[in-house]
Amino acid sequence: MKTLIAIPARYGSTRFPGKPLAKIAGKEMLLRVWENAQKTAAKFEDCHAVVATDDERIADFCKSKNIACVMTSPDCPTGTDRVVEAAESFADKPEFVVNLQGDNPICPPWFVEAVIAEYYNNNAVETVTPVVNLSWEQLDKLRENKKATPFSGTTAVFDKNGDAFYFSKNIIPAIRKEEKVRAAMPMSPVCRQVGLYGYRMDILRKIAKLPEGVYERLEGLEQLRWIENGIKVRCVKVDYRNFEKMSSLSGVDSPEDVARVEAVLAETGEF
Repeated sequence: MKTLIAIPARYGSTRFPGKPLAKIAGKEMLLRVWENAQKTAAKFEDCHAVVATDDERIADFCKSKNIACVMTSPDCPTGTDRVVEAAESFADKPEFVVNLQGDNPICPPWFVEAVIAEYYNNNAVETVTPVVNLSWEQLDKLRENKKATPFSGTTAVFDKNGDAFYFSKNIIPAIRKEEKVRAAMPMSPVCRQVGLYGYRMDILRKIAKLPEGVYERLEGLEQLRWIENGIKVRCVKVDYRNFEKMSSLSGVDSPEDVARVEAVLAETGEF
């Protein structure tokens, strides 16, 4: 298998039990994520999707909807560990694995496409994540949001090849003489990271064994552990096309988020 889109789905969320099976505009959230994954998988050679869960209720739902599903250990400490276990369960091991969260039904399929395409174009890449180049208006909005929730939104800086120097919950880079920069640049120099990752299989195995990093602990960003250990994180630029309002939502963490997602879907329509 060349590529596996693995969808970790836990039933026992502390803040929102049964979250993957919650309905959004009449359709279960996990089904929405699965359908988006299928749209992407169909565009690539030897690309498949699977749900990874430790709960029989989710497994039964998958069976009823003809969704490919593998059972993983209830002892997996993180979604990444669940993805590793799911990938290892296949006799034909994937070369590349995408971790597509089961609680993010509003992740545009073309974001996942961009991650996979980066590997198909260059199988030497180790990990891949999407970033959105912010307009000046979007940057101003991010700054305003951080006054209330300083640890919302992650920004990234990277080299000419797209390999990340650093990710931060602070807004980077700092912009000296910003008025002049605004006049000279149509877009801001700030890129916001999207929480979606693709991994070469050998690198995914390595990541699963790494201890917590210093900067990871400080910032609360697992990808900093990889950089600390010499693993490259390729940033690929994406945009929301005509679904810009989706950018204000990162996924579903609480019952209140369901209403927010439904409101955006009602206004923008389906992907």
